[in-house]
Amino acid sequence: MSIVALSELLGAGVRDAGGTVCGRVREAAVAPQDHPTRVAYLIVRTSDGEQVLPATDISSVGGTVRASTDRSRWEPYAPSNGVLLLKRDLLDRQIIDVHGRKVVRVNDVELDSTPFNRHVVLSVLSVDVGARGAIRRLAKGVVPSFTLRAMLERIPPRAIPWHLVDLLETDPARRVKLKIVYEGLSTLHPADIADIVEDLPPAERESVFETIDEEVAAEALEELDPKVQVSVVESLDSTRAADIVEEMDPDAAADLLGDLPEDRSGQILREMEPEEQQEVRQLLEFGEHTAAGRMTTEYIAVEEHATVDQAIDALKTFEGSGEALATIYLTGAGHKLVGAVSLVKIATSSPTMRLRALKEEPVTCAPDTPEDDVAALFDKYNLITLAVVDVDGRLVGIITADDVITMLRHR
Repeated sequence: MSIVALSELLGAGVRDAGGTVCGRVREAAVAPQDHPTRVAYLIVRTSDGEQVLPATDISSVGGTVRASTDRSRWEPYAPSNGVLLLKRDLLDRQIIDVHGRKVVRVNDVELDSTPFNRHVVLSVLSVDVGARGAIRRLAKGVVPSFTLRAMLERIPPRAIPWHLVDLLETDPARRVKLKIVYEGLSTLHPADIADIVEDLPPAERESVFETIDEEVAAEALEELDPKVQVSVVESLDSTRAADIVEEMDPDAAADLLGDLPEDRSGQILREMEPEEQQEVRQLLEFGEHTAAGRMTTEYIAVEEHATVDQAIDALKTFEGSGEALATIYLTGAGHKLVGAVSLVKIATSSPTMRLRALKEEPVTCAPDTPEDDVAALFDKYNLITLAVVDVDGRLVGIITADDVITMLRHR
């Protein structure tokens, strides 16, 4: 195995089977649908126009590229969808370093060159995001090759393996046909995805949220600065935006839609499923800087006569946020709040134990409580969740600690 830099390959002379120089390399193409990393062919600029040199006809790669066939057998090049062109699609492009959790710029591409059955297999090995790749390109044709090699040896390499890279593709049609999805990005924590997205230009932010799973997109969107949230959602079509907003916590979704122009939020609401739409519409009626404006309607409430085992069943089917699981609320007649049980007590009690025997007096607030007073309650009682009750004592929602942290962070 030997490593060939894309910048060295580009512009290299190409000799056919007879040793005649036929042209120079203009591009290297990968067809992801056939192989995710292997170069399928080179595009060679010749006196007769651009022609395709299949990878299976490349016999060696060095200062020049040697082919095992005559130029007369090479097909004319015709642009096609579903092909990744390494110069066009990678050099100087911003990509996501999944391992480093950051956005970087590609200065060069490293290719693995391996002999196989009388031809050479070229595969994308890594991307160079350091000074070595930048200097190699800048000095090419200006500094003698032996001097350049000595200079580059003194510069520490900074390359990212290809499998740790998520390619940003801003053209939706080509993105789908290339089947490039943000698999690595989707495995990161939503807060890390948000940090990455905030470093991207607007078009590439849209590209990310068009492609990643709706649930991951929703969690990442909640972590973004409110202004960036609005920018991202306004760039998406209403259907896609609705799919993502449906997966958000209702309170976060209501805050986001409340920041959008009325006609835009209306379009998204109309695309949402009836149940999620109703929850968000109810929250939109409250003032943003009140307890009701910060609460979520996704919580666990069971009747006070229920057992620990029944509470566990409710936990198993709950689809809300993990933070809301910290407390199980107990309700009596008319959905009035009568108590609260911590998750710790449920986990350490007998399955047949009645929850009313474990209940504590919950800390509550009214829907119109100012958010500063909400934060003060969390601080005073070291709360994880805070119940919001109406004038009749009925539980209408809860506020979680992460909501308060977000509120304070965005001031």
